[in-house]
Amino acid sequence: MLAIERRNEILAILQKEQRVLVSELSQKYDVTDETIRRDLEKLESEGYVKRTYGGAVLNKNTSMDMPLRIREKTNRREKQIIARLVAKQVEEGDSIMLDSSSTSLMIARELKEMNKLTVVTNSVEVLIELTGHEGIQVISTGGTLRDSSLSLVGTAAQRILHGYNVDKAIVSCKGIDMEKGITDSSDVEGDMKNAMRSCAKRTILAADSSKFGHVSFVRFMELGRGDTVVTDRLPHEEWRQFLEERGVELLTEDDLTEDEEREGIGL
Repeated sequence: MLAIERRNEILAILQKEQRVLVSELSQKYDVTDETIRRDLEKLESEGYVKRTYGGAVLNKNTSMDMPLRIREKTNRREKQIIARLVAKQVEEGDSIMLDSSSTSLMIARELKEMNKLTVVTNSVEVLIELTGHEGIQVISTGGTLRDSSLSLVGTAAQRILHGYNVDKAIVSCKGIDMEKGITDSSDVEGDMKNAMRSCAKRTILAADSSKFGHVSFVRFMELGRGDTVVTDRLPHEEWRQFLEERGVELLTEDDLTEDEEREGIGL
């Protein structure tokens, strides 16, 4: 295994477990403790981890954005549930905007069987995923490529978005908090999501349950009447009351039939 592959796997473990131990990693990858320490030093220099005695913890800095390749490997079941639920909200003939995230990529995969759909997106991976599917018109925003998320951002991309009026904007986030609103780790990503929201009749926020109560760097949106939040499981009662009071629809795994869940998640 190449060192970069091992470091990416270590990041995926950290994303899920929040901490790692040198001794456990050296045994797992059959390398020396010193090799793992060098891996953790490299990840620390890149800002992803903080080394501790005998291991490391995930850097939870609000502006830190984990590479897309790593995010794709985390909370996969939860994202598959969300993707299935969101796909149920998209109708034949719809025009939608889809942002750049690991969840959006899974949503795109669920939409590939549609016969008539227009998708405006700033995600390079979504563009590739939907390429060549008859009946699906895919429109790219263009713009400046952001390597960590494989997204197209900037004023040029926003100008393209503002040229369209769509039925639904499907966006993701890094955090959803009652006081701080909907947040992301990057202002340029937040600007793109906010632009999508302004172009749509209806906004669907796709956020797995780990995002509830979490606050990231940039506040880009508030939930309002007519919005829909799609997540994998029911949040606490306090959250349900908060959303209901604001006229926000909440969809969770409970809204999937048993057959839909099995088909969509491969159970």
